[in-house]
Order: sequence, then C-alpha cells, then structure tokens
Amino acid sequence: MVLEGKSGRHTVDVDEPDPTGSDSADVGPDPIAARGDDAGDAEIPYSSYDVATHGPDPAPEWLIRSLSARDTRLGVIKTGKEADVSLLDRSLPGGPGCLLAVKTYRSSEHRQFHRDAEYQEGRRTRRSRETRAMAARTRFGRDLLAGKWAGAEFQALTALWRSGARVPYPVQIIGSELMMEFIGGPDGAAAPRLADHDGDTQDFTELWHDLVASLEVLAEDGLTHGDLSQYNVLVHEDRCVLIDLPQTVDLVANPQGRTFLERDCAVIAQFFARRGVQAADGELLALHLAGLAH
Repeated sequence: MVLEGKSGRHTVDVDEPDPTGSDSADVGPDPIAARGDDAGDAEIPYSSYDVATHGPDPAPEWLIRSLSARDTRLGVIKTGKEADVSLLDRSLPGGPGCLLAVKTYRSSEHRQFHRDAEYQEGRRTRRSRETRAMAARTRFGRDLLAGKWAGAEFQALTALWRSGARVPYPVQIIGSELMMEFIGGPDGAAAPRLADHDGDTQDFTELWHDLVASLEVLAEDGLTHGDLSQYNVLVHEDRCVLIDLPQTVDLVANPQGRTFLERDCAVIAQFFARRGVQAADGELLALHLAGLAH
C-alpha cells in the first residue's frame, strides 16, 4: 500500500466478542454491521486513517476518524506535472461525512519536477545510499523523491497549520499520497484560484492583506513558499488559502532562500498591483518578510 500510494482497506480488524458474554458493555459498535444492506458497500474500502500518519492534534471536529467510515473516490479535481488531486468522501454508513482532497504524487516515469536540487538544498536525508540515489536520479531515487516531496508538503502543512497560517489541514499521509482538507463547498465544488477570482479593487486589497498575514507566518517559521503565484492561492470565504507547498524553502539553510523569497514576493505583488492594490510592492514585502525570518 505504501509503495503503490493507495489508500483504503477492504477489510477491518474487529475484536472478537467474548464467547462467555462477559464485558459486553465494553464492546463498541460492530463496523461490519454498520455497512448496511447495500451489497455495493462491500466494494468501497474502509477509511485508511488508522494505518496512516496523522496530521497535527487536535484534529478538527469535522474530520471523520472512525474505523467504520468508508472512502469513496468522487473523481479528479486537477491534474498536474508532478501530482494529481482528486476528491474523496469519507463517511459513516448512514451517518456524517467529510470531503477530502487527495494529492497523489506521480511515479518516477511520469513526474517532471524541475530544479529539484535548488529546492532540496538545506534538507537532510539520513541514509547516504538514498542521498546518492536521489542525486543520480536513478529510478529508486526518483521514487524516493516522490515520497520525499509528499512528505515535505505534509510537514510544511503541519507546521504552518500549527503556526496559524491559512492552509488546508493535513489529514494523513501514506507513501506518496497525501490527504488534506478540501477547500470548497459541501457540493464538491472547489474554491476558485486567486487568478480566477472576480472582484473590485477593494476586494483584492483585502485579499492582499489577508495573504500577507499568512506569508508573515511562513517567514516567522523561516520559510517561503518557493513557487508562489496567483495559481496556488485559493479564495474561500473571502480569505486566501495557500496550497501546493511541497517546495517550501528554508530561508536560513538554503543558500538561495533569499532569491526564492524575492521571486515569490515579486510575482504575487505584480498580480495584485495589476488589480489596483496600491500596497502591493514586491521589494518592500520581501524586505519585511526577510526581517521576520529566523
């Protein structure tokens, strides 16, 4: 399951009841009985939450963590050069549920990460064999990189969620598959990207200040996005949500950290400036964020 990046199980571990009938009050609901009478339920895998690495505590109340929950794939949201994002419904049979975004990083044959080495500077890999394999871009090394990028995004989301940046909650990770909070409506409609947002100058001014607040959190954690643009910021409930964070750059450990920071600020400021936001100045923003980094 870890190697193939698949989530979900078709069976669930259930404690056998005591044949004497004692301690029956301590036996929880039977997940098998919770499946319902629909024969189609047997084809829907159980939630993989119990066999995955979890996101930060405390988990949000909306997240379904029961072993009896089912994971139903609802289709692809977005395809990209490095990963595909799909929609998943995790629900209890006949009960509550939640929508999750599932980001699956591509295999070594289909991935096209650019400038891997530049982003990886400052990140450590404990095993020298793995370091050599990734540097040589062997098939083994490229497969390691797929999991490494997924892990890097999971770690970044975890740290930034704890620090208060507006990012999707990282639910779990298994291999090269990352599950996170779905940013959108209960009907499965994804929130629009900043590039697709329709608003007046006042709207974009408020969004600018909201986005800067999250960028300040990144800087205080010693990070910059690394690939910031209007295409990896979502607008949800009149707020900016940062997405696509596998390439976050350490401003201290990476020798090119300041260059990445300045580029991030220049790109996003130019977008807002074209929409009339007078406060959008990339050079001033970069100086401000660099002063916060530690």
